[in-house]
Amino acid sequence: MKDLRSFSDETIAVHAGTPDNEHLAVVTPIYQTSTFKFTDADHGGRLFRGEEKGFIYTRMLNPTVQCFEDAVAALENGHKALACGSGMAASHLIFSAMVQQGDHVICSEAVYGPTTNLLNNIHQQGGVETSFVNTADMDAVRQAIQPNTRLIYVETPGNPTLVISDLSAIVELAREQEIKVAVDNTFASPILQKPLVLGVDVVMHSLTKFINGHADVVGGIVIVRDEEMYIQFRKTLNLLGGVLPPMEAFLVHRGLKTLALRMERHCQNAHQVATYLENHPKVEWVRYPGLESHPQCEIAKRQMMGFGGMISFSLKDGFEAGKTLMNNVHLCQLAVSLGGVETLIQHPASMTHASMDQSVREQAGITDGLVRLSIGIENVKEIIDDIDQALSQIS
Repeated sequence: MKDLRSFSDETIAVHAGTPDNEHLAVVTPIYQTSTFKFTDADHGGRLFRGEEKGFIYTRMLNPTVQCFEDAVAALENGHKALACGSGMAASHLIFSAMVQQGDHVICSEAVYGPTTNLLNNIHQQGGVETSFVNTADMDAVRQAIQPNTRLIYVETPGNPTLVISDLSAIVELAREQEIKVAVDNTFASPILQKPLVLGVDVVMHSLTKFINGHADVVGGIVIVRDEEMYIQFRKTLNLLGGVLPPMEAFLVHRGLKTLALRMERHCQNAHQVATYLENHPKVEWVRYPGLESHPQCEIAKRQMMGFGGMISFSLKDGFEAGKTLMNNVHLCQLAVSLGGVETLIQHPASMTHASMDQSVREQAGITDGLVRLSIGIENVKEIIDDIDQALSQIS
Protein backbone atom coordinates (compact mmCIF):
# COMPACT_ATOMS: atom_id res chain seq x y z
CA MET A 1 0.00 0.00 0.00
CA LYS A 2 1.26 3.49 -0.80
CA ASP A 3 1.97 6.11 1.89
CA LEU A 4 -1.11 6.13 4.11
CA ARG A 5 -0.89 9.87 4.69
CA SER A 6 -2.27 10.44 1.20
CA PHE A 7 -5.53 8.80 2.30
CA SER A 8 -8.46 10.23 4.26
CA ASP A 9 -8.57 10.26 8.07
CA GLU A 10 -11.20 7.52 8.00
CA THR A 11 -8.84 5.21 6.11
CA ILE A 12 -5.75 6.20 8.10
CA ALA A 13 -7.55 5.46 11.38
CA VAL A 14 -8.31 1.92 10.21
CA HIS A 15 -5.02 1.01 8.53
CA ALA A 16 -2.23 3.06 10.14
CA GLY A 17 0.18 1.20 12.39
CA THR A 18 -0.05 -2.00 10.37
CA PRO A 19 2.03 -4.69 12.08
CA ASP A 20 5.21 -6.04 10.58
CA ASN A 21 5.17 -9.68 11.65
CA GLU A 22 6.07 -13.04 10.18
CA HIS A 23 2.52 -14.40 10.47
CA LEU A 24 0.96 -11.46 8.55
CA ALA A 25 -1.61 -10.74 11.26
CA VAL A 26 -4.26 -8.20 10.26
CA VAL A 27 -4.35 -6.81 13.80
CA THR A 28 -1.20 -5.82 15.70
CA PRO A 29 -0.25 -8.66 18.10
CA ILE A 30 0.10 -7.90 21.81
CA TYR A 31 3.77 -8.25 22.68
CA GLN A 32 3.15 -8.81 26.38
CA THR A 33 6.79 -9.02 27.35
CA SER A 34 9.02 -6.91 29.54
CA THR A 35 12.25 -7.70 27.71
CA PHE A 36 13.57 -8.96 24.35
CA LYS A 37 16.37 -11.45 23.58
CA PHE A 38 19.63 -10.57 21.83
CA THR A 39 21.04 -12.99 19.28
CA ASP A 40 24.50 -12.49 20.81
CA ALA A 41 26.52 -10.00 22.86
CA ASP A 42 27.52 -7.95 19.84
CA HIS A 43 23.86 -7.63 18.82
CA GLY A 44 22.97 -6.30 22.27
CA GLY A 45 25.82 -3.81 22.13
CA ARG A 46 24.75 -2.51 18.74
CA LEU A 47 21.18 -2.01 19.98
CA PHE A 48 22.25 -0.13 23.11
CA ARG A 49 24.61 2.07 21.11
CA GLY A 50 21.86 2.84 18.60
CA GLU A 51 23.78 1.37 15.69
CA GLU A 52 20.95 -1.03 14.92
CA LYS A 53 17.20 -0.71 15.33
CA GLY A 54 15.41 -3.24 17.49
CA PHE A 55 13.70 -3.83 20.80
CA ILE A 56 15.47 -4.15 24.14
CA TYR A 57 13.04 -3.47 27.00
CA THR A 58 9.36 -2.48 26.91
CA ARG A 59 9.91 0.73 28.88
CA MET A 60 12.20 1.83 26.05
CA LEU A 61 10.04 0.61 23.14
CA ASN A 62 7.60 -2.19 22.36
CA PRO A 63 6.27 -3.37 18.95
CA THR A 64 2.59 -3.14 19.97
CA VAL A 65 3.06 0.33 21.40
CA GLN A 66 5.13 1.49 18.43
CA CYS A 67 2.45 0.44 15.94
CA PHE A 68 -0.11 2.45 17.88
CA GLU A 69 2.22 5.45 18.10
CA ASP A 70 2.74 5.34 14.34
CA ALA A 71 -1.02 5.33 13.77
CA VAL A 72 -1.64 8.44 15.89
CA ALA A 73 1.36 10.23 14.36
CA ALA A 74 -0.09 9.58 10.90
CA LEU A 75 -3.47 11.01 11.91
CA GLU A 76 -1.86 14.11 13.40
CA ASN A 77 0.49 14.64 10.42
CA GLY A 78 3.37 14.35 12.85
CA HIS A 79 6.84 12.84 12.59
CA LYS A 80 6.57 10.34 15.45
CA ALA A 81 4.60 9.84 18.65
CA LEU A 82 5.30 8.71 22.22
CA ALA A 83 2.60 6.85 24.13
CA CYS A 84 2.40 7.54 27.86
CA GLY A 85 0.72 5.95 30.85
CA SER A 86 -1.82 8.80 31.24
CA GLY A 87 -2.67 12.21 29.89
CA MET A 88 -0.87 13.72 32.85
CA ALA A 89 2.22 11.66 32.03
CA ALA A 90 2.08 13.14 28.53
CA SER A 91 1.84 16.70 29.90
CA HIS A 92 4.68 15.99 32.33
CA LEU A 93 6.79 14.69 29.43
CA ILE A 94 6.25 17.91 27.45
CA PHE A 95 7.30 20.21 30.29
CA SER A 96 10.21 17.98 31.34
CA ALA A 97 11.57 17.79 27.78
CA MET A 98 11.01 21.41 26.77
CA VAL A 99 11.71 23.63 29.79
CA GLN A 100 14.23 23.70 32.61
CA GLN A 101 15.18 25.70 35.69
CA GLY A 102 14.97 29.43 35.00
CA ASP A 103 12.55 29.11 32.08
CA HIS A 104 9.09 30.65 31.77
CA VAL A 105 5.92 29.02 30.41
CA ILE A 106 2.72 30.69 29.18
CA CYS A 107 -0.26 28.39 29.70
CA SER A 108 -3.96 28.69 28.86
CA GLU A 109 -5.98 29.60 31.94
CA ALA A 110 -8.82 27.40 30.62
CA VAL A 111 -6.88 24.16 30.92
CA TYR A 112 -7.28 20.75 32.51
CA GLY A 113 -7.10 21.38 36.27
CA PRO A 114 -4.26 18.95 37.10
CA THR A 115 -2.11 20.59 34.41
CA THR A 116 -2.32 23.80 36.44
CA ASN A 117 -1.35 21.90 39.58
CA LEU A 118 1.54 20.20 37.79
CA LEU A 119 3.01 23.54 36.73
CA ASN A 120 2.32 25.28 40.04
CA ASN A 121 3.81 22.50 42.12
CA ILE A 122 6.21 20.01 40.53
CA HIS A 123 7.67 22.29 37.86
CA GLN A 124 7.61 25.41 40.01
CA GLN A 125 9.71 23.52 42.56
CA GLY A 126 12.12 22.82 39.72
CA GLY A 127 12.49 26.52 39.01
CA VAL A 128 10.02 26.89 36.13
CA GLU A 129 7.74 29.94 36.26
CA THR A 130 4.27 29.91 34.66
CA SER A 131 1.86 32.65 33.63
CA PHE A 132 -1.75 31.56 33.12
CA VAL A 133 -3.51 33.75 30.56
CA ASN A 134 -6.52 33.74 28.28
CA THR A 135 -4.82 32.42 25.14
CA ALA A 136 -7.86 33.46 23.09
CA ASP A 137 -6.73 37.04 23.79
CA MET A 138 -3.64 37.65 21.66
CA ASP A 139 -2.83 40.89 23.50
CA ALA A 140 -2.77 38.95 26.77
CA VAL A 141 -0.45 36.34 25.26
CA ARG A 142 1.85 39.02 23.83
CA GLN A 143 2.02 40.90 27.15
CA ALA A 144 2.81 37.69 29.05
CA ILE A 145 5.99 36.99 27.04
CA GLN A 146 9.19 37.39 29.06
CA PRO A 147 12.85 37.19 27.97
CA ASN A 148 13.01 33.66 29.41
CA THR A 149 9.73 32.39 27.89
CA ARG A 150 10.45 29.07 26.21
CA LEU A 151 7.02 27.49 25.75
CA ILE A 152 3.40 28.48 25.09
CA TYR A 153 1.09 25.64 26.16
CA VAL A 154 -2.41 25.93 24.73
CA GLU A 155 -5.52 23.85 25.29
CA THR A 156 -8.10 24.52 22.59
CA PRO A 157 -10.99 24.05 22.89
CA GLY A 158 -10.29 24.87 26.54
CA ASN A 159 -11.53 22.90 29.51
CA PRO A 160 -14.24 23.41 30.70
CA THR A 161 -15.19 26.76 29.14
CA LEU A 162 -14.63 25.70 25.50
CA VAL A 163 -12.75 28.89 24.71
CA ILE A 164 -11.05 28.71 21.29
CA SER A 165 -7.48 29.96 20.82
CA ASP A 166 -6.22 31.04 17.40
CA LEU A 167 -3.35 28.62 16.84
CA SER A 168 -2.05 30.24 13.64
CA ALA A 169 -1.79 33.63 15.38
CA ILE A 170 -0.09 32.11 18.43
CA VAL A 171 2.41 30.23 16.25
CA GLU A 172 3.22 33.40 14.31
CA LEU A 173 3.84 35.33 17.53
CA ALA A 174 5.90 32.49 19.00
CA ARG A 175 8.10 32.21 15.90
CA GLU A 176 8.95 35.92 16.17
CA GLN A 177 10.23 35.30 19.72
CA GLU A 178 11.79 31.85 19.07
CA ILE A 179 9.31 30.21 21.46
CA LYS A 180 7.97 26.68 21.06
CA VAL A 181 4.22 25.96 21.05
CA ALA A 182 2.54 22.84 22.47
CA VAL A 183 -1.17 22.09 22.17
CA ASP A 184 -3.47 19.84 24.16
CA ASN A 185 -5.73 18.60 21.35
CA THR A 186 -7.81 16.24 23.50
CA PHE A 187 -11.20 17.96 23.08
CA ALA A 188 -10.93 18.06 19.28
CA SER A 189 -9.07 14.80 18.49
CA PRO A 190 -6.91 14.50 15.35
CA ILE A 191 -10.09 14.13 13.29
CA LEU A 192 -11.28 17.68 13.99
CA GLN A 193 -8.07 19.65 14.47
CA LYS A 194 -4.46 19.24 13.33
CA PRO A 195 -2.24 21.72 15.22
CA LEU A 196 0.99 20.47 13.64
CA VAL A 197 -0.33 21.47 10.22
CA LEU A 198 -0.84 24.97 11.63
CA GLY A 199 2.81 25.16 12.69
CA VAL A 200 2.62 23.94 16.30
CA ASP A 201 5.70 22.05 17.54
CA VAL A 202 4.16 19.44 19.85
CA VAL A 203 0.67 17.99 20.30
CA MET A 204 -0.66 15.87 23.15
CA HIS A 205 -3.84 13.93 23.86
CA SER A 206 -5.33 12.22 26.81
CA LEU A 207 -5.95 8.85 25.16
CA THR A 208 -8.49 8.17 27.88
CA LYS A 209 -10.92 10.44 26.04
CA PHE A 210 -12.01 10.48 22.37
CA ILE A 211 -9.13 8.48 20.85
CA ASN A 212 -9.91 5.43 22.97
CA GLY A 213 -13.57 6.34 23.20
CA HIS A 214 -14.81 3.56 25.48
CA ALA A 215 -13.99 4.77 29.02
CA ASP A 216 -11.92 1.68 29.81
CA VAL A 217 -8.27 2.75 29.38
CA VAL A 218 -6.14 5.51 30.89
CA GLY A 219 -3.36 6.81 28.64
CA GLY A 220 -1.74 9.77 26.94
CA ILE A 221 0.29 10.50 23.84
CA VAL A 222 2.68 13.17 22.57
CA ILE A 223 3.26 13.81 18.85
CA VAL A 224 6.33 15.73 17.63
CA ARG A 225 7.18 17.35 14.31
CA ASP A 226 10.81 16.24 13.71
CA GLU A 227 13.45 13.64 14.57
CA GLU A 228 15.49 15.95 16.80
CA MET A 229 12.49 16.52 19.07
CA TYR A 230 11.63 12.82 19.01
CA ILE A 231 15.09 11.81 20.25
CA GLN A 232 14.91 14.39 23.02
CA PHE A 233 11.41 13.31 24.07
CA ARG A 234 12.20 9.58 23.87
CA LYS A 235 15.21 9.96 26.18
CA THR A 236 13.09 11.94 28.64
CA LEU A 237 10.24 9.43 28.58
CA ASN A 238 12.63 6.54 29.15
CA LEU A 239 13.94 8.27 32.26
CA LEU A 240 10.52 9.30 33.58
CA GLY A 241 9.21 5.80 32.98
CA GLY A 242 5.58 6.79 32.41
CA VAL A 243 5.04 4.59 29.36
CA LEU A 244 1.86 3.00 28.02
CA PRO A 245 1.81 -0.81 28.50
CA PRO A 246 1.28 -3.11 25.49
CA MET A 247 -2.23 -4.26 26.47
CA GLU A 248 -3.46 -0.68 26.84
CA ALA A 249 -1.82 0.25 23.53
CA PHE A 250 -3.66 -2.62 21.85
CA LEU A 251 -7.02 -1.51 23.30
CA VAL A 252 -6.60 2.15 22.37
CA HIS A 253 -5.42 1.22 18.86
CA ARG A 254 -8.64 -0.77 18.51
CA GLY A 255 -10.63 2.27 19.64
CA LEU A 256 -8.75 4.48 17.20
CA LYS A 257 -10.11 2.54 14.23
CA THR A 258 -13.64 3.90 14.82
CA LEU A 259 -12.56 7.43 15.85
CA ALA A 260 -13.66 9.14 12.63
CA LEU A 261 -17.10 7.51 12.74
CA ARG A 262 -17.57 8.30 16.41
CA MET A 263 -16.50 11.94 16.03
CA GLU A 264 -19.04 12.41 13.26
CA ARG A 265 -21.83 11.22 15.59
CA HIS A 266 -20.48 13.18 18.57
CA CYS A 267 -20.56 16.36 16.48
CA GLN A 268 -24.06 15.76 15.12
CA ASN A 269 -25.52 15.02 18.54
CA ALA A 270 -23.71 17.85 20.31
CA HIS A 271 -24.88 20.48 17.82
CA GLN A 272 -28.51 19.44 18.33
CA VAL A 273 -28.19 19.38 22.12
CA ALA A 274 -26.46 22.79 22.13
CA THR A 275 -29.22 24.28 19.98
CA TYR A 276 -31.85 22.88 22.35
CA LEU A 277 -30.06 24.31 25.40
CA GLU A 278 -29.62 27.72 23.79
CA ASN A 279 -33.40 28.02 23.58
CA HIS A 280 -34.17 26.78 27.12
CA PRO A 281 -35.51 29.44 29.55
CA LYS A 282 -33.45 28.12 32.50
CA VAL A 283 -30.15 28.32 30.61
CA GLU A 284 -28.21 31.58 30.79
CA TRP A 285 -25.70 30.87 28.01
CA VAL A 286 -24.27 27.99 25.96
CA ARG A 287 -20.70 27.55 24.72
CA TYR A 288 -20.39 25.26 21.72
CA PRO A 289 -17.93 26.16 18.93
CA GLY A 290 -20.51 25.38 16.26
CA LEU A 291 -23.02 27.99 17.48
CA GLU A 292 -22.87 31.48 16.03
CA SER A 293 -23.18 32.79 19.61
CA HIS A 294 -19.76 31.37 20.52
CA PRO A 295 -17.29 34.28 20.82
CA GLN A 296 -14.65 32.48 18.74
CA CYS A 297 -16.99 30.71 16.31
CA GLU A 298 -15.18 32.11 13.25
CA ILE A 299 -11.79 30.91 14.54
CA ALA A 300 -13.27 27.46 15.17
CA LYS A 301 -14.62 27.35 11.61
CA ARG A 302 -11.18 28.26 10.27
CA GLN A 303 -8.99 25.83 12.23
CA MET A 304 -11.34 22.92 13.01
CA MET A 305 -12.98 20.37 10.72
CA GLY A 306 -15.91 19.92 13.12
CA PHE A 307 -16.98 21.28 16.48
CA GLY A 308 -16.73 18.26 18.74
CA GLY A 309 -18.82 16.53 21.36
CA MET A 310 -18.26 18.92 24.27
CA ILE A 311 -20.74 21.55 25.50
CA SER A 312 -20.56 23.96 28.41
CA PHE A 313 -23.58 25.93 29.55
CA SER A 314 -24.61 27.97 32.56
CA LEU A 315 -27.84 27.75 34.53
CA LYS A 316 -29.52 31.01 35.50
CA ASP A 317 -30.08 29.87 39.09
CA GLY A 318 -26.41 29.05 39.70
CA PHE A 319 -24.91 26.59 42.15
CA GLU A 320 -28.03 24.87 43.54
CA ALA A 321 -29.56 24.59 40.07
CA GLY A 322 -26.41 22.81 38.93
CA LYS A 323 -26.65 20.30 41.76
CA THR A 324 -30.35 19.74 41.06
CA LEU A 325 -29.63 19.00 37.44
CA MET A 326 -26.88 16.55 38.38
CA ASN A 327 -29.16 14.71 40.80
CA ASN A 328 -32.00 14.22 38.31
CA VAL A 329 -30.41 12.93 35.10
CA HIS A 330 -30.95 9.27 34.24
CA LEU A 331 -29.52 8.53 30.79
CA CYS A 332 -26.70 11.07 31.15
CA GLN A 333 -24.18 9.65 33.61
CA LEU A 334 -22.86 11.79 36.44
CA ALA A 335 -19.11 11.31 36.08
CA VAL A 336 -15.87 13.08 35.27
CA SER A 337 -13.83 12.43 32.10
CA LEU A 338 -15.20 12.74 28.59
CA GLY A 339 -15.01 11.50 25.03
CA GLY A 340 -16.62 8.10 25.48
CA VAL A 341 -19.57 6.62 23.62
CA GLU A 342 -21.76 7.41 26.63
CA THR A 343 -23.02 10.91 27.56
CA LEU A 344 -21.40 12.25 30.73
CA ILE A 345 -22.40 15.31 32.73
CA GLN A 346 -20.66 17.18 35.52
CA HIS A 347 -20.97 20.41 37.54
CA PRO A 348 -17.43 21.75 38.12
CA ALA A 349 -18.31 24.12 40.99
CA SER A 350 -19.66 21.29 43.15
CA MET A 351 -17.45 18.53 41.77
CA THR A 352 -14.08 18.78 39.99
CA HIS A 353 -13.32 22.40 40.99
CA ALA A 354 -14.98 22.38 44.43
CA SER A 355 -11.62 22.81 46.20
CA MET A 356 -10.63 25.82 44.07
CA ASP A 357 -11.08 29.31 45.52
CA GLN A 358 -14.26 30.78 44.07
CA SER A 359 -12.61 33.98 42.84
CA VAL A 360 -9.88 32.02 41.04
CA ARG A 361 -12.44 29.64 39.59
CA GLU A 362 -14.66 32.44 38.29
CA GLN A 363 -11.67 34.32 36.86
CA ALA A 364 -11.13 31.29 34.64
CA GLY A 365 -14.79 31.41 33.60
CA ILE A 366 -15.92 28.49 35.78
CA THR A 367 -19.05 30.03 37.29
CA ASP A 368 -21.36 28.49 39.90
CA GLY A 369 -23.93 27.55 37.28
CA LEU A 370 -21.54 26.11 34.69
CA VAL A 371 -22.29 22.57 33.54
CA ARG A 372 -20.08 20.49 31.24
CA LEU A 373 -21.55 17.88 28.93
CA SER A 374 -19.67 15.22 27.00
CA ILE A 375 -22.20 14.15 24.40
CA GLY A 376 -22.13 10.46 23.51
CA ILE A 377 -23.34 8.56 20.47
CA GLU A 378 -26.76 7.57 21.86
CA ASN A 379 -30.01 8.56 20.17
CA VAL A 380 -29.95 12.35 20.37
CA LYS A 381 -33.68 12.70 21.10
CA GLU A 382 -33.27 10.50 24.15
CA ILE A 383 -30.30 12.58 25.35
CA ILE A 384 -32.35 15.77 25.02
CA ASP A 385 -35.39 14.20 26.70
CA ASP A 386 -33.26 13.24 29.70
CA ILE A 387 -31.74 16.71 30.05
CA ASP A 388 -35.18 18.28 29.60
CA GLN A 389 -36.81 16.28 32.39
CA ALA A 390 -33.88 17.03 34.70
CA LEU A 391 -34.06 20.76 33.95
CA SER A 392 -37.78 20.68 34.77
CA GLN A 393 -36.82 19.73 38.38
CA ILE A 394 -35.16 23.15 38.88
CA SER A 395 -37.72 25.32 40.61
